[in-house]
Amino acid sequence: MKLLFIHQNVPGQYRELVQWLAAQGGHEIVFLTQRRDPPPLPGVRVVQYKTHHKAPKEAYALTRYLEDCHGAGYAVAQVCKRLEADGFRPDIVLGHVGWGELTFLKQVWPDVPLIGYFEYFYLSQGGVVGFDPEFPPNDGVEFIMHARNALNYMNIGTCDLGQTPTKWQHQTYPADMGAKIYTCHDGIRTEKLSANPDVKLSLGRVDHDLTREDEIFTYTSRNMEPTRGFHKFARALPHILEARPNARVLIVGGNGTSYGRESTAVGGYRGEMEAEIGDRVDWDRVHFLGRLPYEEYVKVTQIGRCAIHLSYPFVLSWSLLESMAMEATMIASDTAPIREVIEHGKNGLLVDFHDHEALAAQVIEVLEKPEKFAHIGKAARAHIVKNYDFETVCLRQHIEKINSLVPKSKRMKLP
Repeated sequence: MKLLFIHQNVPGQYRELVQWLAAQGGHEIVFLTQRRDPPPLPGVRVVQYKTHHKAPKEAYALTRYLEDCHGAGYAVAQVCKRLEADGFRPDIVLGHVGWGELTFLKQVWPDVPLIGYFEYFYLSQGGVVGFDPEFPPNDGVEFIMHARNALNYMNIGTCDLGQTPTKWQHQTYPADMGAKIYTCHDGIRTEKLSANPDVKLSLGRVDHDLTREDEIFTYTSRNMEPTRGFHKFARALPHILEARPNARVLIVGGNGTSYGRESTAVGGYRGEMEAEIGDRVDWDRVHFLGRLPYEEYVKVTQIGRCAIHLSYPFVLSWSLLESMAMEATMIASDTAPIREVIEHGKNGLLVDFHDHEALAAQVIEVLEKPEKFAHIGKAARAHIVKNYDFETVCLRQHIEKINSLVPKSKRMKLP
């Protein structure tokens, strides 16, 4: 089969699927992206494109996003024309709708089936807008959010089928749109992720290798920002480190902003919170590790007695599911996407997102009495294996959906 994947940041949510397809052999796979430093993907031809147009800063707020997306979509359409001229016409296309890259594909290939990744319907209520009183919405944000959904509406008509990874994300879409979108996670490679009682980790400011015997807790996010609760986590630190004088915290994530408004402070939200906390913590026991290679991130997760994950009502993070697959004792915010995965006291622990003192108290209890919570990590892994494992759960559903849109002669064997 000839498959075309499209995602501005290769491989994006297709990390597992595209690698599995390439490993099977017999397929011609092209991946179209804006990323200039793509990771190695054996068996996949990665093609970069440059957006055709970016809206100026002074562009009308209600249409700026759509203008950017149309610039990307038009550029993708032109590249696809060149691919066909060079002899590549896909049997099916899979891509993320969020940056407009799929919008004009039917103008190029009217008869080529298209599965769009529908990650988020922009909500004026019940999502990120207005959730955190510390960051009240700007005037007119409800109009801007709804205007952004123009892209969702355009692409639900463009795509033959949609995919979204969780039930909560699915229910954010209007019912008529949701009827065309199937719910299935991208999949977690649970056979590659597990607990490791013998894990060791070296840190520059520690004179010995850290092991599971050390009192470690962790926080992981792509970036340290309010949407992922970094400010609440930071405010809990003084309470935790004072109560547990031997504890260390390992923090994984960048200083940028992935979602929501950017910080104007030097050092971003990390800089803001360091200034707010000041000398109320022992900074020698706070380790900012930045963005790590995947194997090092795995070690950080494996070594902790508990892992903190906080989030607004927003897209579910892979790191939460991966941590659970590694039998982490998760202490997470009691918000809708996370409640879909974690049942309090059974396979994780839930706390009020807005209550940093409750977060601190829960972390302190786990650090003090890890044996009391030993069952949680095993239950967490069992839940992920049962519901989110790539090869045994998610892959089959994705292949079935692909097969449903291509001629019988092109269909892949089900795993």
